[in-house]
Amino acid sequence: MAGLNETPTANRVHIGFFGRRNAGKSSVVNAVTGQNLAIVSETKGTTTDPVYKAMELLPLGPVVIIDTPGFDDEGALGELRMQKTKEVLQKTDVAVLVVDAVEGLCACDEELIRLFEARNILYLVVYNKSDLLAEAPATKANAICVSALEKTGIDALKEKIAQMAMRQEPERQLVGDLVRENDFVVLVVPIDKAAPKGRLILPQQQTIRDLLDVGAVSIVVKETELKQTLASLGKEPALLITDSQVFARVHADTPVNIPLTSFSILMARYKGFLNTAVAGVAAIEKLQDGDSILISEACTHHRQCEDIGSVKLPRWLQDYTGKQLRIELTAGRTYPEDLSPYALVIHCGACMINEREMQYRMQRAVEQSVPFTNYGLAIAYMQGILKRSLEIFPDALALLGE
Repeated sequence: MAGLNETPTANRVHIGFFGRRNAGKSSVVNAVTGQNLAIVSETKGTTTDPVYKAMELLPLGPVVIIDTPGFDDEGALGELRMQKTKEVLQKTDVAVLVVDAVEGLCACDEELIRLFEARNILYLVVYNKSDLLAEAPATKANAICVSALEKTGIDALKEKIAQMAMRQEPERQLVGDLVRENDFVVLVVPIDKAAPKGRLILPQQQTIRDLLDVGAVSIVVKETELKQTLASLGKEPALLITDSQVFARVHADTPVNIPLTSFSILMARYKGFLNTAVAGVAAIEKLQDGDSILISEACTHHRQCEDIGSVKLPRWLQDYTGKQLRIELTAGRTYPEDLSPYALVIHCGACMINEREMQYRMQRAVEQSVPFTNYGLAIAYMQGILKRSLEIFPDALALLGE
C-alpha cells in the first residue's frame, strides 16, 4: 500500500507543456524537471503521445508534468496526436506554451491560447531559444524568455509556474472540516472478492490521512463487525462513513442519531460536483424502457464477480426501476464527448482523476442537459437513505426539496 503521506496523482497540480513541433518543448520540460523526462531530437514530431510524470517540482511541491505532441503535427497520425493533446487540456491546471523565440508566435500558438482561454486554464508563454536573439523580445506578465540549451531563465520559469498554480482554488478537505480533534469516526470497509488484495482503496486512505491531520480517531471495521463495535466504543462517533456497496446494511445497523455518509459522497464534494450529482440523481425515477445509462469509471482495473460498475449498479437499477435499460460502461480516460444518447450518467467517485478533469466531465453533461450523478448518491437514492446520507451537507440536502 502506498504511504499515507504520498500525494495521489489526482491531488497533484497538473502542468501541461504545449507548442508546435521543434519549438524546444521537450527540452524545456527536461530543463524544468532536471531530468531527461522527454526525448529530444532535431527531427520534428519526436514526442508522439503525451508523457506523464508525477514528481516533486520545487518550489511548488507535488505535481504531474505532461509533455504533449506538437500541435502542428500532420497527416492522419498527426490528427490523432493533436486529439490526444486536446484531451490533456481536460486535466491541465497550468498550461505552459513553448514558443520558438526566433520565429515568434505562429497561428498554431494562437490557436492553443484560444483553447486555454476557452477552458479558463491559466497559461504561461515561454519564449525558448532566446540565446539566439541579440535582444530579448518584450513580454507580457504571463510570458518569459528562457534558453533550455543554456539553462537560463529556468529558475524564474519554475517560480512563475508555482505562482500560477497557487492561484488555483484553495484545496478542499475531504472530511477534516466535518469533525473535531479527538472525535471518533467509524469507517466501514468491506473486504470481499472484489476488494484490492492487501490494500485499501484510495478514498479510504485519503480519509484516514485527513482524519489524522485534524487529530480525530479513525476506527476501521468491516460491516460484519459494525454493530459490536458501536456497542463497545463507550463514546458515540461523530460520524460514520461507509463504502456505498454496504450502505443498506450499515444504515440498518447504525442508530439514527449518528451521522452517516459514504466515501463516494465525500469524494463528490471533494471534487466539487456534489450539488450537481444530488440534482441529477432524481432522474432515476424517470427512466423508461430502452433508455441508455452511461456508467463511467475514472480508473481501469481487473473486473471480478460482483464488480460494482459492471454488475451491481446495473442490477440495482434494473430491480429499482423495473425497466429494461441499456447499460454502457466506460473506464479510464475514455469518456464520450457526445452524451446526448444517455438518459443518465452515473460516475464513480473520481479518486483517480484531478478536479479539473472531473469538472470537465460533469460540465459536458450539464451543457447537454443530461442528468449527472455518482455511485454513492445513486445507491443511497435507490436504497431510500439519500436524505440521511446528506444531512451533514445542508446545501445539498436542500436540493431534495423536502
